Amino acid sequence: MVASEVVATPSVELDAGGRTVRVTNPDKVFFPARGETKLDLARYYLAVAGGVLTGVRERPTVLHRFPHGALGESFYQKRVPEKRPGWIETVEIEFPSGRRARELCPVDIAHVVWAANLGCLAMNPWAVRRSDVDHPDELRVDLDPQPGVPFGAVRETALCVREVLAAVALEGFPKTSGSRGMHVNVRIEPRWSFTEVRRAALALAREVERRMPGTVTSRWWKEQRGEKVFVDYNQNARDRTVASAYSVRANAEGRVSCPLTWDEVPDVEPGDLTLATVPARYAAAGDPGAAIDDRPYRLDGLLELAARDEADGLGDEPWPPHFPKAEGEGPRVAPSRARRQPPKT
Repeated sequence: MVASEVVATPSVELDAGGRTVRVTNPDKVFFPARGETKLDLARYYLAVAGGVLTGVRERPTVLHRFPHGALGESFYQKRVPEKRPGWIETVEIEFPSGRRARELCPVDIAHVVWAANLGCLAMNPWAVRRSDVDHPDELRVDLDPQPGVPFGAVRETALCVREVLAAVALEGFPKTSGSRGMHVNVRIEPRWSFTEVRRAALALAREVERRMPGTVTSRWWKEQRGEKVFVDYNQNARDRTVASAYSVRANAEGRVSCPLTWDEVPDVEPGDLTLATVPARYAAAGDPGAAIDDRPYRLDGLLELAARDEADGLGDEPWPPHFPKAEGEGPRVAPSRARRQPPKT
């Protein structure tokens, strides 16, 4: 063997909460900005185990796999692989189409590390627990800045979301998305359907838009959003998922969807929160989102706001394209296309 040749490590076994999880191709570079590998990804999740489990424990979870690293091609795998360890737990869910599938159901950190070995960077859980897969226990506020919108507008929107939530007796827990936006999650009692939770989320989006009309939009069609922060109410529909707390996102720096205190929101810079920096932050200060499970809230205030909107003539907004047509939903076609279509005779 030539002295300069590098022999790749075939695999590494990690202790993940008492279970042994094998990481194959551990030297494969997943995040090119600093050269972090698949093994670094697995070790990151071990370092923030408690925090990541707060976001995914006992939830149906979609695998978004990047077998060639964060900048390579990826695919979503909703059905858990047939070839898996016997200790992997799953849960059956139903899609909007009526079809059913068995998805990963993490119950400990070994499940997360096992997923990371498959090239799963971010954990994408449903907003339900396996004990009741038809009633969400989390309201998700997804702040999605449109192209050209500075991150400062996202921070301001998150603070407005906090004010709106407080006005209806709700407490939200903020986090960066790990990409360009932010999330605010609210733990709720699992008594409302996906449709009702989405209705509450739409009412919240409209109220934030009313308070910040020059910055925020609740319009579904991209051509109507302009250079604003879109509050994506449809992330609360059945089968929609977002990256959970402490998930690593698909970018060269390995940015993290990192929980924050509200005091941190006005000055947070997403680029400072990566798999290289977040473990030390977690070890020193703990998890700012740890208390989210302490108190589940009711949605009565937001649903009352939704009823007022509807009484004022505000109907439903479009659902994602693969959902069946909803009662009261307007035309599911972009306004520019609707104008080009001839009237029916």
